[in-house]
Order: sequence, then structure tokens, then C-alpha cells
Amino acid sequence: MKRYFAPSELLIEPNGAIYHLGLKPEQLADKIILVGDPNRVPKVAAFFDSQECEVCAREFRTITGTYKGKRISVVGTGIGCDNIDIVVNELDALANIDFETRYEKDTFRQLEFVRIGTCGGLQEFTPLGSFICSVKSVGFDGLLNFYAGRNEACDLRFEEAFKKHLNWSPLLCAPYTIPADEELVERIAKDDMVRGVTISCGGFFGPQGRQLRVPLAFPRQNELVESFEFEGQRITNFEMESSALAGLAALMGHKAVTACLVIANRRAKEANIDYAVKMNELIETVLERI
Repeated sequence: MKRYFAPSELLIEPNGAIYHLGLKPEQLADKIILVGDPNRVPKVAAFFDSQECEVCAREFRTITGTYKGKRISVVGTGIGCDNIDIVVNELDALANIDFETRYEKDTFRQLEFVRIGTCGGLQEFTPLGSFICSVKSVGFDGLLNFYAGRNEACDLRFEEAFKKHLNWSPLLCAPYTIPADEELVERIAKDDMVRGVTISCGGFFGPQGRQLRVPLAFPRQNELVESFEFEGQRITNFEMESSALAGLAALMGHKAVTACLVIANRRAKEANIDYAVKMNELIETVLERI
């Protein structure tokens, strides 16, 4: 039996647009690039051969157009896994729920998500300017723990080894470890990106081991993260969205992967915030391969 989605669960504007993103179903492409910074949306779309629509709602910004014959939507999500929860759920609803009847569609429409972002490298082999494709993501945010099917989608052996290595505190959300879509990893990473394991943190400062005026509850966190190894896999970088994206996409039947530019190396204590040229290189690479 097809599922019905009540107005309290699926919020649709009077004009037929979904509540947070402001998008209508016909404005969404099957291939979707996600960026955290809404100001990066037009920078990606500047490479398009044509643009058919631009929609701005709250902190979310979307442009749909074509690049070399491929119809693509680029969506600015804002920062954090909580925003990814809104974005991915609403994009899936646009694709797979009939907004006229509020019933799930008979035919499933699979979406492809590639997140383009920045990150902090954690190993010597992830220096400034590196591109990292997240083969696996570890969520410090706890988001996927609220969804059924989480254990079936996650790498539980990796999780247990990770928690043991860090002596994981019960005060923290249980970390989840989610693989990216294998075919999409192969297509996006090819042989010129680092294939890494990414931690998605619930904040930029304390959760990533940065201390300003408030002391850290777990000052050895980054040291332990950097030294962790499981079956030859090392943690390569910190960012703030990839785990939620990969996790929700897997549960919904979509494809997703994250590709990030390293703009800080936490081990070397170096950073470069003047990275426009390298970011354009990453954008063009993803557009060619998506």
C-alpha cells in the first residue's frame, strides 16, 4: 500500500513549493551538487551552459541548469548535518512524492548527490590543496541514529573499533560510520583524489578539537583520531556534512559522495583561506564526472 504524507509531516506551500527549500518538483534535476556556502551556488552555476531557474528561500539557494548536456541542480545547504537532514529529505520528497495527492509515487526516482566542500586534513598525505573523496564518513552528529535501518547501512565493526580506540564517552552521540556509494566514488575520485575516511563534526570549534576561550572536555580527541587505523583505513579529514548526506541517501536508495578541498592541515597547523583557484578546479572536475 502506498504511503500517505499528512500536511503536518510534509509541508507544502500554497504555490506548490516544498516548505524550506522553496522548490517545486519540476525544478529539480536528477544530478545534484550540494555546497555548504550559498554564495558558492552561483560560482558552480557559472560553469553551466544554460540556467533555467534560481530559487532562494531562507539560507537555501538553488540553481538548475545544464552542463555539457547534463541537467544539474546545485543547492546551497548551509552548514551542518541538521541542514542536510532538511535538504536531503525535501529533495527526496520532490522526487518521490506526488505533491497533488500526497502519496508516494509508483516509480522510484533515484538522485545522485555530490557534495563539494572544504575540510581540514588530518594526515601527512592530506596537505593543503589536496582533494579528498570520502569513501566512508563517521558522524559525530548522531543524526542517523534517529532513523530506522541505521545498523544495516553502517559499518558496525569500524564503529566499535573507533569507539574503543577513543574510549568514547557516554556523554557524546553514538558515532555512525556510513560508506559512500561505490560507483559514484569510482566516477568522482578516479585516480587523482585521496580516497579517505571523513569525520563529520557537530561544530567547527570544540567538536573538531579547536580551543579558543572554553577548554575542551576531551583534549586528546584529535591525537586519537589521527592515530586510529582499521583494516588499513585512516581518518583523513574533518568537515561537517558528509555523514548525514551519505547516510540519508543510503537509507532512501539514492547515490551520494563528498569531495572536499583541504584548506587546513590540523597536524601541520597550517591553513590557506585563499583557495578560489583550487575550488574552481574541484568544481570543474565534479561537473565533468557527475
